[in-house]
Amino acid sequence: MPPPLLYDLDKVDLNRVVYDRKYIYERLPQAHEFSQLDGLCHVDEEANVGVAFRDVRADEWWCRGHIPGNPIFPGVLQLESAAQLAAFFSRAMRGKTGFVAFGGVENCKFREAVIPPARIYYICKLVKDQPRRVICDTQGVVNGVLVFEATICGLAMPRHQEASG
Repeated sequence: MPPPLLYDLDKVDLNRVVYDRKYIYERLPQAHEFSQLDGLCHVDEEANVGVAFRDVRADEWWCRGHIPGNPIFPGVLQLESAAQLAAFFSRAMRGKTGFVAFGGVENCKFREAVIPPARIYYICKLVKDQPRRVICDTQGVVNGVLVFEATICGLAMPRHQEASG
C-alpha cells in the first residue's frame, strides 16, 4: 500500500503558476533537455513544502528510444525532476547559495508507469536543512495516483566548484 501524500493536493490550485519555467531556470543551472520542470504551482514555507509540475509530452527526445511505440517516462528523469525541485526549493526558497548538487537518493520507488501525455506533480518536503546539506522527501503524482517517491540529498557546493559541477 502506498504511503499518504506529503501534502494534500486538494488544498492546492494546480492551475496556478507561482514560478514559471523561465524563473526556475534563471536560478538552476540545468538547460535544454535537462530543464525538467515546467512550473511551481504552490509554496508553503510554514510546512516547508513546494509543489511543481512537469508536462510529459509524446514528442520529447526520450520517447523515440524509451520504449519505441509505447513510450514510458523514464524513472531517472522522474528522479531528476524531483531533484531539481529540491534544489530550487532549497536554493531559491531557503536561501542556499551556489550550486546544489545531487548528493544521494534513498527509498526510491516507482509505483506506476507515466505514459505521455500526462502532467506529473512533484511534491517536495524539506526534512533537514544544514549549511552544506539538504534532505527532502519527494513524490510524483499523476491523476491523483502516487507514481514515484524518493528521499533526495542535495549538497551545497561552494561557488568555485559550480563550473565543474
